[in-house]
This record gives sequence, structure tokens and C-alpha cells, in this order.
Amino acid sequence: MILLLVITGCSAGNKNGNNNPEPAGTAPSIQTTQELPPTIRTTQELPPTIRTPQELPPYTEPPRETVEDTGTVPAITEYDWSGYFDGMNGAAVIYDPDEEQYMIYNQELVETRRSPCSTFKIISSLIALEDGIIEPEHSVREWSGEIFWNEKWNKDIDFHEAFRTSCVWYYRQIIDEVGADRIQAVLNGLLYGNCDISDWEGRLNTNNDNRALTGFWIESSLKISAKEQTQVMERIFGRDTHYGEETLEQLKQVMLVTQQDEAVVKIYGKTGMGKDKGIVVDSWFTGFADTPDGRRYFCVYIGRSDGRAVSSAKAKEIAVNIVSDVCNTL
Repeated sequence: MILLLVITGCSAGNKNGNNNPEPAGTAPSIQTTQELPPTIRTTQELPPTIRTPQELPPYTEPPRETVEDTGTVPAITEYDWSGYFDGMNGAAVIYDPDEEQYMIYNQELVETRRSPCSTFKIISSLIALEDGIIEPEHSVREWSGEIFWNEKWNKDIDFHEAFRTSCVWYYRQIIDEVGADRIQAVLNGLLYGNCDISDWEGRLNTNNDNRALTGFWIESSLKISAKEQTQVMERIFGRDTHYGEETLEQLKQVMLVTQQDEAVVKIYGKTGMGKDKGIVVDSWFTGFADTPDGRRYFCVYIGRSDGRAVSSAKAKEIAVNIVSDVCNTL
């Protein structure tokens, strides 16, 4: 018999010293269950703070902060970037916080919420780095031996390679170890789309029923728009960030687009792609660019485009081209 202890009423501090100890004299409540949920695939014992999918409360979207609440409404300027997409159903946004301006192509699609897919690895990496669950130099996780469709995942793998190859089984373990309470709190704080992680295991996913390769962030309950992606990037990497410098530097290292040593504009980002019944319906590349005039936040999204070779690699190519062209001419 396997005993899973769930301790509530306390939270672990992060490596930057933000500790929230439980008040003295408060006894933690302990819940037990007969066995681990079959979809949790870890190579080490689960931490005591994890909440299993069965314990997730019904989802209620948190109160929204709005731009109007701050008294500042960034300007929106529309651009015709259709040539970059070559007929594909796509959208793009660049946010300049210094000028308080959005540069947008296809505004309706830019503001449509879709599954973030593997762009969510930016968020899960952020939390795991901040909380010490991932230590980049000691981050190798053992492969189970199961053969996955992506051959790059069929081995022991570390954080850097897991991020760059979008290794889902690696991040499924990370997210389970972080736990639902911590994930929910961070998403609420970042105003991350609809903040809905209610389908923890990813059972809404119609493309895969292997629970090592599904989750709330892959064609499931969590949704976000391209415009909101840029806002979240600014909350993480902007001057008012609440996250530690070491965490952000470690995250930037894995997000850096390679082969741009001589580039004036340095681009950082993450791809994402999702399918519905085998058809690509969501492709992303989101992140930020460091330019001589400051940091710019961007997102490129491509939706279902029948008859076209839609992929996250294509979204990345388009994003790099748009961001480089725009930021080099500003």
C-alpha cells in the first residue's frame, strides 16, 4: 500500500527568501488515499504539498484587474503584416511598455483566447526555478523507458534540453510537484488568460489519452490570447517583476533564440503547438526582444489553416522576422 500525505495550511519558501511559515501552534491537516493517481508519473517521491486532481475545487475565474483601473490605456496601432503569414490564419502583437503602445496584426484573432500549449513551459519553469524544484545544474530526470513519439524525449533529460525540445513528460512531473495551489496562485497574480487549471490531467485533450503527455495547458481548460501573452511576459520580465534576478537569468538562458550572436536585437521566446484529432489548431511563439531602445514583448499565433504547413516552428520563424524587421527600423 502507498500512502500519500497531503499537508495543507503551509507553503514552501522560495530560493529568494520569500518564506511564509505556518503560524506556531497550527497543526497541519493530513489526508490519506489508497494509491497515487495513475496519471502522476514521477521518478521521485511527490512533495507533501501537492494536491491531486481529485481535490481540485470547482473553478471560479478570479476578479480581473483591468487597464482602465490603472487609468492608463495603451494605444493600439494596426499593421498589415499579412505578407509574413502568406495566407495562413495568423495574428501578431508587439507591446512597447515605454511608449504604452500595441502594434497589432489581426486584432480579432489577437484577442481570442486559445490553449497556450508549450508556451506554458515559460510559466512552469519560472515557478520551478523560483521554488528550487528545478536546479539547472542538477536537473536530470530519469526516463521511464516508455517510447514517446518524439525520439528526443526517449532518454534521461535535463532542464535545458527539456525546455528546448518541449519534453511533455518532464514538465508533467514538474507541474505535479509544484502542485495546483501554487500554480493557481501564480496564474492569478499574472492575470494569465482565464486562469483555469480545472482539467488538471488534461482529459479534455482529444489528441492524446496518455496522461504523461496531457495537462490543463495542452488543448484543455487553460486559455490565453496573444495580447495577454505579451502582458504576462511584461509582468514576468518587466521592471516591476516580483521574481528573483537569478530565476529570470536562468529562464532567459533557455529562452534565447540561438544563432543571433551578432544581432542588434536579441530575441527570447518559447514555441507551442496543439492538435485537435490530429490537425494542428494552435501554433505559438511568444517572448520578448532586447533592443537598443528597450525591451519589447511579442507574440505570434497561427490558428487552423487547412492545406497549409502550420507548425510552431513556422510561428517562430514569422515572429523572428517581424520582430527583427520592426525593432531594427524603430
